[in-house]
Amino acid sequence: MDSASASASKPRIGAFKRRVESEAEDLERALEDFSDPSQEWRRLFSELLGTFFLVLVAAGGGMMGQAFPHTISRTAAVVAPALMVLGVILFMGKVSGAHLNPAVSVAFSLRGDFPWRRVPGYILAQLAGACLAAWFLQATVHVSSSFGSNYPATGFSAGNAFVMETVLTFGLVSVILGTASGAQNLGVIGAIGVGGYIALAGLWGSPISGASMNPARTFGPDAISANFGSYWVYVAGPLLGAVIAVGVAFVLRGAGGGRSGSGAAQGALHTEAARPEQA
Repeated sequence: MDSASASASKPRIGAFKRRVESEAEDLERALEDFSDPSQEWRRLFSELLGTFFLVLVAAGGGMMGQAFPHTISRTAAVVAPALMVLGVILFMGKVSGAHLNPAVSVAFSLRGDFPWRRVPGYILAQLAGACLAAWFLQATVHVSSSFGSNYPATGFSAGNAFVMETVLTFGLVSVILGTASGAQNLGVIGAIGVGGYIALAGLWGSPISGASMNPARTFGPDAISANFGSYWVYVAGPLLGAVIAVGVAFVLRGAGGGRSGSGAAQGALHTEAARPEQA
């Protein structure tokens, strides 16, 4: 290349460099906006959408079974929500943490991985998503959403169902907190652990209580059908199970609030770590 050609190319190189730098600055500003705490609506929408999909299949199994008898087995009805949770964690877990469950939000906060001030918004979004799913199913399938809810089995007391929900949720939240910890941070593979646990818990525990493990999952069908019989079981059981799981997590791994646990609980949008020096 002669000197004249080199001189002519310099302005083009300079213009290209300035354009790249400008685009990089624009991208950086966009990411800052996306991570801004004022963008909480993104997380809330993520929780609403994720819980909608979860309840769509969790309540949908019972409602479809009522509308089309002998088409959906109990195995299919309990495995479908597990697969949906797996998918939801993978596609939106980085946005909100994919709690999809008030008991999980409370557990993450008790653990120190999630700010308490954000819990009410998450829970309201989860309940709203569950109600939307139950309403959609009732309007589409043309059977009462009560067929998609959870109730203690015939011949078993509400106390029996409460104990079952407590134990099942203790296991679920233990898996969630364990796969989100600095000592055992499995990343997206955690979705398989959580989904697998939900399927296994449903396969053996659902005959007694329905294996809800989630106050929002049962709230949606109950609210749309205006039937809250024994609903206390599906609030008290999961919450108690979540509290026990947090205590066990402390015994196993010490205090929470580290970078990995906080990132898993909050997603990638402006993560706040109570103990940033911790993994």
